Amino acid sequence: QVQLVESGGGLVQTGDSLRLSCAATGRNIDTNLMGWFRQAPGKERESVAAIDWRDTTSYLDSVTGRFTISRYNFKNTLYLQINSLKPEDTAVYYCAVGAKWTPAALGSKFFDSWGQGTQVTVSS
Repeated sequence: QVQLVESGGGLVQTGDSLRLSCAATGRNIDTNLMGWFRQAPGKERESVAAIDWRDTTSYLDSVTGRFTISRYNFKNTLYLQINSLKPEDTAVYYCAVGAKWTPAALGSKFFDSWGQGTQVTVSS
């Protein structure tokens, strides 16, 4: 069973950038679909970015151009670079792992394990 641990969150100001990391242990994830989700207070969790074994990516429309998902397989690590942060980006961010050889896709149905999350708070 893979274990996922996110880090890199914090309190930032509007316009700042953050890079979130997700370290996977227990097995290699280099051929798995990987993704980032977020959940804001009072809202449902939403899928914001995904990356597959070919490094093909998929993004939620509202974050396209500001969010970049990437993976570093030698370290079994997933990243999410977030630029031009906005107050509406405030949420707990979770990384998730899906099945092997699955094309990049958004949505909970493609993923079966999530980390504990890291809080991102953007002040205006």
